[in-house]
Amino acid sequence: MTNMNQDNFQKQLLKHSEDFRNILETPNGDWSVKGFIDIAKNIYTISVDTKVISKIIELMMFPVFKKFADENNYEMIFSAEQNHYPDVTFITPKKEKLLLI
Repeated sequence: MTNMNQDNFQKQLLKHSEDFRNILETPNGDWSVKGFIDIAKNIYTISVDTKVISKIIELMMFPVFKKFADENNYEMIFSAEQNHYPDVTFITPKKEKLLLI
């Protein structure tokens, strides 16, 4: 991977920063997700556990990452194991790995 390709990738991704913000925040800057709800309609506030927060962010941002990959002709490869990183790898048509999330 060249620095130029990485720079272009980052610029392309930054074009979607407003999409990411709109998914994660309300217009006044609050988190859009406040907790979990079960089938009995009990509401549980999100804890400060980074695993919980990162999973919520990952799930919410997936549609934007998918849109980004489709617009730029990138393939998204997911980790085969839940606790292995990177979670997502973007691959160019020339099979270059540009960014690992």
